[in-house]
Amino acid sequence: MTEPYRTGARDLPASDNAGASAGNLHSAIGADVEGLLASLSEQIGDAGLLERARQSLKQLLDVKFALDESSIIAITDAKGKIQYVNDKFCEISKYAREELLGRDHRIINSGYHGKEFFRDLWRTIGSGSVWRGEVCNRAKDGSFYWVHTTIVPFLDDKRRPYQYLAIRTEVTARKQAERELKEMMVKVMEIQEEERRRISRELHDGVGQSLFSLLIRLDRLMAEHEELPELKTLRADVSAMMEDVRGMAWELRPSVLDDLGVVPAIRTYADNYAEHFGIRIKLSLELKSRLGPLKETAVYRVIQEALTNIAKYANVIEAEVGVLETETEVLVRVADRGAGFDRTRGGDGVGLFSMEERANSVGGRLEIVSAIGEGTEVLLTVPKRD
Repeated sequence: MTEPYRTGARDLPASDNAGASAGNLHSAIGADVEGLLASLSEQIGDAGLLERARQSLKQLLDVKFALDESSIIAITDAKGKIQYVNDKFCEISKYAREELLGRDHRIINSGYHGKEFFRDLWRTIGSGSVWRGEVCNRAKDGSFYWVHTTIVPFLDDKRRPYQYLAIRTEVTARKQAERELKEMMVKVMEIQEEERRRISRELHDGVGQSLFSLLIRLDRLMAEHEELPELKTLRADVSAMMEDVRGMAWELRPSVLDDLGVVPAIRTYADNYAEHFGIRIKLSLELKSRLGPLKETAVYRVIQEALTNIAKYANVIEAEVGVLETETEVLVRVADRGAGFDRTRGGDGVGLFSMEERANSVGGRLEIVSAIGEGTEVLLTVPKRD
C-alpha cells in the first residue's frame, strides 16, 4: 500500500501530535504566515536560510490554494472529530463551518453504505495505510452527493495516526450518468430478451408446427405411394429442418427458463451442449429459490456465453459449471483447464463484454481469471436482493 505521510517529533510539536483544537487548527492553516516569518527572522540570522523558509512556506500556501480551489478538504483527529474543513466542504455539504467542527463524519452519512464499508475504511487508515474509494454523502438539505475520496493518515514518531487528511472530488454527475446508462442497458436487454422470446415462440409454435403438419402429410403420402422412395428422402429433410428450428428456438430463448427456472434450463443446456460439442459438463447446482426473470436470464446467458467460449477456444473434453446460493448472493462459476489466454494482451471480445454487461445490469460482479496453458475461470456474483 501507499506509504502514509509521516511527521516526526522534530517536524511537529508534541502538543500538535496530540491534536489541535478545531478552531485553532482552522485558523492555523496558512493564516499567520507573515507573523511566523517575522518570528523566524528574529531567531534566524542567516538571510539565505530565512529566504528558503519564506519560499517553502509560499509553495505550501500555493499548494493549499490549489487544493482549496479544486478539492473538498477535511482534517480530523485520531477519533474522527472534524478539525478543519475548507469552503468547498461547506458548500457541498450545505453546513456552516461551525456546525461541522468538532463533529464526526456521521453528520453527512447518507445511510447508503453498510457498516462493513466503514469498518474496512477505518481498518485501513487505522493501520496507517491510505484509503481510496467513492462515498455517497447527504447534505444538510437532505440531498445526496457522491465524492471520490482519498484519506491519508498522518503518523507520529510511533507510527500511530494522530490525524487524517481527506481529499475529495465530487463525482455526482458521473455516478448519475452511470446509473442512467445501467438503466438503459437493462431496458435494452429486456427488449432483446422479449424479442428473442417472441421469435423463439414463432419458430416453435409457427414454423415448427407447420413442419410437423408437413411430416404427417408426408407419412400419409408414403403409406399411399410406397413406390416413391423420394418421399422418404423428403421426409428426412423435413425432419432435419424441424430439429434445426427447435435448436434455434432453444438458443434464442429456452421456454424452460421462463417456466421452471434457471437450474432446469442449465441442466437441459448442458445436456444439449455435451451432445453437440462432445464436452462433458460437471454440474454442481445448489440453487433453491427463484431469482426473478432478469437475474435468472443474466445467470443463464453468462453460463451460455462462457461455455460457448470453451467450445471455441479451450480445446478440452470437460468443463465445470457451479451455482451456489448463499444468504445474500448467488455465486456462479464456469471453469476449464484448457488453453487459457492472457487478458493483458487483449482478447476482451464481444463475448466477454456481453458477460460483463449482463453482470452490471443486475448489480452483480464478473471476474475472469485465465492463464495460458492453465485454463479459464469465469466467476459471477449476483445479489439476491436489489
